[in-house]
Amino acid sequence: MRRVARKHQPQPASLPATLSIADVLGLSRGAAIDPMRLRKDEFGELALASRNRTLANALVIVAVGAIFGPLTGFLPVLPWAAFMAYVQWRTHQTDRKLTDPSFSTAPAMLEKDQRRDAAASALGWVAALLLFPWLTGGAQLVALLLVVFSLMVASTFVFSTSPLSILVYNAILGSGAVLSLVLAGQWLAAGGAVLFLIACLVGTIEVRAIFIKARLAEAAVAEKDSVVSLLLREFEENEADWLWEIDPARKLRAVSPRFAFALGRSQTDVEGRPLLEMIAGRSWESGQFPPSLHELAEKLKNRENFSNMLVEVSITGEERWWELSGTPMRDEQGRFTGFRGVGSDVTEQRKSSEKIAYLARYDTLTQLPNRLQLTEALGEALRYSQQWRTRCALLMVDLDRFKAVNDSLGHMTGDKLLAQVSARLQALMGEHQLCGRLGGDEFAIVIREATSSGMVHDLARRVIHRLSEPYQVDNHTLYVGASVGSAEGPRDGATVEEMMRNADLALYRAKDAGGGEHCRFEPVLHASAEERRQLEVALRKALGRDEMVLHYQPVVDARSESVVSFEALVRWNSAEHGFVSPGKFIPLAEDTRLIVPIGQWVMRKACEEARHWPDHVKVNVNVSPEQLLEPGFHQEVVQALAASGLRPERLEIEVTESIFLRDASIARAALEQAMALGCSIALDDFGTGYSSLGYLRKLKFSTIKVDRTFVQGAAQGSAESLAIINAVVAMAKSLQMTTTAEGVETAEEAELIRNLGCDKIQGYYFGRPMTASDALSLFRMPDIRRA
Repeated sequence: MRRVARKHQPQPASLPATLSIADVLGLSRGAAIDPMRLRKDEFGELALASRNRTLANALVIVAVGAIFGPLTGFLPVLPWAAFMAYVQWRTHQTDRKLTDPSFSTAPAMLEKDQRRDAAASALGWVAALLLFPWLTGGAQLVALLLVVFSLMVASTFVFSTSPLSILVYNAILGSGAVLSLVLAGQWLAAGGAVLFLIACLVGTIEVRAIFIKARLAEAAVAEKDSVVSLLLREFEENEADWLWEIDPARKLRAVSPRFAFALGRSQTDVEGRPLLEMIAGRSWESGQFPPSLHELAEKLKNRENFSNMLVEVSITGEERWWELSGTPMRDEQGRFTGFRGVGSDVTEQRKSSEKIAYLARYDTLTQLPNRLQLTEALGEALRYSQQWRTRCALLMVDLDRFKAVNDSLGHMTGDKLLAQVSARLQALMGEHQLCGRLGGDEFAIVIREATSSGMVHDLARRVIHRLSEPYQVDNHTLYVGASVGSAEGPRDGATVEEMMRNADLALYRAKDAGGGEHCRFEPVLHASAEERRQLEVALRKALGRDEMVLHYQPVVDARSESVVSFEALVRWNSAEHGFVSPGKFIPLAEDTRLIVPIGQWVMRKACEEARHWPDHVKVNVNVSPEQLLEPGFHQEVVQALAASGLRPERLEIEVTESIFLRDASIARAALEQAMALGCSIALDDFGTGYSSLGYLRKLKFSTIKVDRTFVQGAAQGSAESLAIINAVVAMAKSLQMTTTAEGVETAEEAELIRNLGCDKIQGYYFGRPMTASDALSLFRMPDIRRA
């Protein structure tokens, strides 16, 4: 809207490049050179000029009468003087009509009156020039010519409000002078008079042209001032900014209403008061100004321009921020007259900028420094250590078991737990130590001066101990731990990237050690990381290269020792790395989600091989949480059974307790769909993880597998292990489930497990994992008690 409105604002008059004779004589009617418009611009001066002209003409008339009255007698002089007096009165009346707004005479009539009065006055002088010297026999002709020529010069250069009237006036006067000289026989003088007449006429036009240009220039300046004032007024009314002005003593003057409002006072209260006093607040008395006010005072003192200067001010006791621009003013003589400028209140914008800056450098959940600030602090610590030959350190902290809390209790609880973790970390920080959150459940600590390795280890142990203490969140008592990896600079890295990578490698090693540990970076970790990377690359190609193979370990009936099922175990014989232990590539597959396609292949291959076994022998297939939570898991089981022709009753899916810690509802739904097909479900490694009887009640497992650690403990006489096995067996029987003991390696262990009441046994005593052909050959042997 403002842009449209500005189209209708008055524009300053522009000065014409050239003026035509019609423009000069007032015959044109252009907006910029209208003669009436020019005369209106000088109405304030016209009354005085008209009075002076009338007085001068009266004096000249009296002087001429005094000269020729004694010579000719007053009989011819008095009528002439009366006529001239009447003409001057008429001219003065016309001038009054021009200056008095109460007269409503048309401009054309006023111009006509001016030309008539000028012609009448000129004819009166020509009459005197021709009559009086003739009556006196040529006496005083020269004196009268001088009077005429003076009148011509005066009209040309002194007063030129009506150029056409002046041309008429000079033309009549000049012609009369030439005629009188011709009659007197002064031909050379007559020629000079002609030249003088021409000069007066040309001079009249030139003087008038100069007059018009000067008046137009003044009008343009005046209109520009008017436009500027209008724009400033609009600026004051429509913008959030305001204008300010001070005198050479730095005191406020011409205070606008908006500026007074910004100062929180009235215009009369601030007019003439020092600017710095008005914006310094309580600090004016003490002289303890903010740095920005000192800078403003220096600029004003040195009379320097300044633009968009941020100044901290105090307005009625409230701290605010202004943005000021100012320019020193000087008069025509170059004398300093003060400052003028524009200002605006940018407090809200500054608060927004500060908030954006805070969000860019701090974590909104924990209020700790974020990754950006941590990397900056680490970079500064590295530069400091290199400059002063000291050591710095970076500790990477990762929470143990946090994902289980997040998945089971929700993200809101997890966020509250992270807030408590951050508070504990912050409380552990000492001098030259900064902790922050990198993201998720990962934190970092930057130590600017690590005087010794023992200092780093001590801090890491205190972090692990403090973060492992119980938390109270929403009526839940939560337990999480922490793992820490550290790197020391510049020994373990000269750049931020190297330090973070090496500390992360150390953290990864601490997590591999089971958590709750602190590991320092060692160069060998690079080799381990590179080996892991290469192993991942090879694992991604393993299925396509047909490098995976299944081995089968028999599960026998505890009483008859006959084979009742085989557990399918995947093995990997890599072209680059040879045989790779399952303990190495299975965790890697789970971390990279390659376990999903590998698990799908195992399911299909195991069903295909089991199709060749006796009808009473089942195949046990392990399913990872990642695979079970896939939306199409049920369909994968159907496809594997359909492709192999295996009856669903012969497929037993083995899962661990960890599946219920991620998304229990999805896991339960997937297993119920598999059970609806006729498949059975076995719970593997019972008692070693997050054991809960709740899901035993909700989900109908067919088998509970007792972990080998309890079997070995029972064989060694551990009362706890014996009690656990007895409890599991009793519970399984009450829930109409069978039990399988894993890890049986000796006859004594087999006898013990049999006496404890387990239904099935699995272990090296009855058979190691074997190929599919070896497994099939077992059913052709007369004695299958020992495989």
